[in-house]
Amino acid sequence: MKLNKEKIAILFLSVFLLAGFLLRLYRFSGPVADWHSWRQADTSSVSRNFVSTGFDLLHPRFDDLSNVPSGWYDNPQGYRFVEFPIYNVLQAGSFIIFGHLTIEQWGRLVTIFCSLFSAAFLYLIVKRRQNLLSGLLAAFFFIFLPFNIYFSRTILPDPMMVTFILGGIYFFDLWLGKEKFTIFNPQFLLALIFSMGAFLIKPFAVFFMLPMLYLAYERFGINLFKKWQLWLFAILSILPFGLWRVWMQQYPAGIPQSMWLFNGNNIRFKGAFFQWLFAQRIGEMILGYWGLVIFGLGLVFANKKNYLFFLSFIVGSLIYFSVVATGNVQHDYYQIPVIPGIAIFLGIGGAFLIDPAKQIISKYKTIPIFVISVLFMLAFGWFAVRDFYTIDNPAIITAGEAVDKLTPKDAKVLANYNGDTSFLYQTKRKGWASFEKGLPEMVKMGAGYLALVNPTPADIELGNTYKVIAKTSQYIIFDLKQKP
Repeated sequence: MKLNKEKIAILFLSVFLLAGFLLRLYRFSGPVADWHSWRQADTSSVSRNFVSTGFDLLHPRFDDLSNVPSGWYDNPQGYRFVEFPIYNVLQAGSFIIFGHLTIEQWGRLVTIFCSLFSAAFLYLIVKRRQNLLSGLLAAFFFIFLPFNIYFSRTILPDPMMVTFILGGIYFFDLWLGKEKFTIFNPQFLLALIFSMGAFLIKPFAVFFMLPMLYLAYERFGINLFKKWQLWLFAILSILPFGLWRVWMQQYPAGIPQSMWLFNGNNIRFKGAFFQWLFAQRIGEMILGYWGLVIFGLGLVFANKKNYLFFLSFIVGSLIYFSVVATGNVQHDYYQIPVIPGIAIFLGIGGAFLIDPAKQIISKYKTIPIFVISVLFMLAFGWFAVRDFYTIDNPAIITAGEAVDKLTPKDAKVLANYNGDTSFLYQTKRKGWASFEKGLPEMVKMGAGYLALVNPTPADIELGNTYKVIAKTSQYIIFDLKQKP
């Protein structure tokens, strides 16, 4: 009977994964000009440069040559030192090997598949530690939360980090569950590889490794600190990240500012901090208000034996919010790593409503509550994020195509967009996304063309100084090396 239930669960999971894949194809072919296009453009730009100049993993480059990311240094080589480019290798490599789709579509596919693997790991983790139904529902919510649907089809490395974190936790749990505690087994190796990958993408992964620490404590108690195998695992997990960080210090122009992420605007623990993160992001965007009911029940009815394990996902998220305060308030995509913890308790709460423990409440009363809550949660969640897919300024697409058509492939372009590289990315040229210096000085730095969208009368007056090579109501393009 147990086998039959598992087969049915696998069937449902497969249906969820297929439906989740199809949902993530919504506006699949759209340009990189939707919500958070700046970060998406920067990520995809690294991949595009791999395609055009080769896979130099130790010297990743993108199109922005400005001092805006670093805050200090001009970046004539276009270095881009953030996450180790695992994501970009998969995006660019898939484009080269398989073709057919655009580089942007391959980036979206990489993210989509990462998200689906995350859902599968979440199912395995919760099934192992709670029950089959809770695991299935945790995967369901992870797959179908509208907030997560959008971000798990963007060109961002964060969903891949989540996959690595969940894979690391799952295999770490299997490793610790072995009767013979040794590093010579595949579970140790897989847990290590996934953990290395998570740290190489973002060091913030450390906050979401708290479940691993709990698992180690569960197995060994305070003696976990005496286990050399655990020390070896921890050291090897962060070693590649440490080496990457040491290496990148040689290229300060390619390292974006990051200290502001922690508390750059002094918002930590102020009223706006709680309003933005817990009311607008979690309460409205992620849980669509009505999901709070199911989430709350999950907190109450989680398995007592594994309660602290599940709670560690939430505690890790709260520590992450507290430490990276400004980053989380400033960017809603920073909440991508907290979705698994939320989905876990939604799954447990949903399982209680579908199959109340010890029949505390009649199923005929709880199942309608579950259905209504889920429908409203998904509906209000979709309403909150539906505009994420919108192209707010189509002019950057049209202007980018014009620049690509009218200028040499090796031209350097000033695509002014107040520092946002979304417009520059559309031109398929290297250059600058803002007037970081006076225009004559930027010409000396190598700027050959200037592109402006939605031109104002003041913009058009530049035609008295530089030759206009294209002009419409949406854009104007100047040749900075020629007079009118």
